[in-house]
Amino acid sequence: MVGARNASTNGQRFAAGLAQNLSAQGLSLTSGLARGIDAAVHRATVAQGMTVAVVAGGVDIIYPREHGELYEELVNNAVVIAEMPLSMQPTARHFPHRNRIIAGIAAATVVVEAAERSGSLITARYAADFSREVCAVPGNPLDPRAAGTNQLLRDGAALVCSAQDVLDCLPALQTLHEPKPLKTSTQPLTKLSDDDVRLARDSLLKCLGPTPCSIDELFRECQVPARLGAAALVELELGGTVERTAGNLVCRLI
Repeated sequence: MVGARNASTNGQRFAAGLAQNLSAQGLSLTSGLARGIDAAVHRATVAQGMTVAVVAGGVDIIYPREHGELYEELVNNAVVIAEMPLSMQPTARHFPHRNRIIAGIAAATVVVEAAERSGSLITARYAADFSREVCAVPGNPLDPRAAGTNQLLRDGAALVCSAQDVLDCLPALQTLHEPKPLKTSTQPLTKLSDDDVRLARDSLLKCLGPTPCSIDELFRECQVPARLGAAALVELELGGTVERTAGNLVCRLI
């Protein structure tokens, strides 16, 4: 569950109540430890250990600083996870990575209050890309904090007014916890050599620019096999040379 940092009192109250009702049904709530809606969700569910906080910087960095007490509760009772290394201070480019994780580990993304240009909408786009359910809470058309959620509803997101609306979007709880069978291949994958990955990395860098482009189109343009290209992209991401954005797009940073 994600939403506006400058959330209204009613929005925070609704998010907290919705989170509590969903956790009572055995669901864990994931959010980003930001001000507003995120904090309301975590506070409503941390005592029961039914929340996951995904942070943009290192897992040992408290951001914003005002959430120090909440952070300690999360560490002691729930879960805090991060993609960035320890002691990494969060910057603007780290937050889309955090949003990607939130969308990826959740069965559904619920947005409560979001402006037209909001990080919460990035999370919703990632969720759609990952074939997850996207849900939104309607808001007053005169409130700018409802512009993003109302747009999601126009685009086909599920309307949420209660916990039951969210549950209706999800498969049975039993299936959410069932281990999925691993796909096996009759032919073992060949190991990628360091030279192959290096050549693929150099080829991708020649084609990449500051304007985001489709990863699939990038692989086709560079004539790089998808598996090899994916390995090269991971190395470039870890090195801070490229960045993935919403919609399975990638661009060069340096």
